Amino acid sequence: MFGKLFGNNKIPKEEKVLPWQNLTTIKQLDDIELSSKGKTQVIFKHSTRCGISRMVLNQFTEAYDLDLNADLYYLDLLNYRDVSNEVGYKFQVMHQSPQLLIIKNGLVVAHASHGEINDLDLSKFV
Repeated sequence: MFGKLFGNNKIPKEEKVLPWQNLTTIKQLDDIELSSKGKTQVIFKHSTRCGISRMVLNQFTEAYDLDLNADLYYLDLLNYRDVSNEVGYKFQVMHQSPQLLIIKNGLVVAHASHGEINDLDLSKFV
């Protein structure tokens, strides 16, 4: 009875898990560039100390279509600052956090940061 009154009867929502690949080395960037010639590559740069970054990551995860034919890379930019810096140099995109880069044919075809990440229609780039 008390559970119904106070809302404790809610069934927990199953958490969606994306097929992330951890981006931890600079060498992986060459692999991403090469792979992008056959399949869209997506890099999500995330700051683990930033509440906005966490919120955007959660929204991205919830909205992501698991049927998209793209490889997803997760970059913890605080633990892999050198990799984060190299992403900016290699793909000519100024660093922001959170940030999403979409790479096709070796080039960034779209990128966004903060709330704009969730405005990108990834299906246009796959």
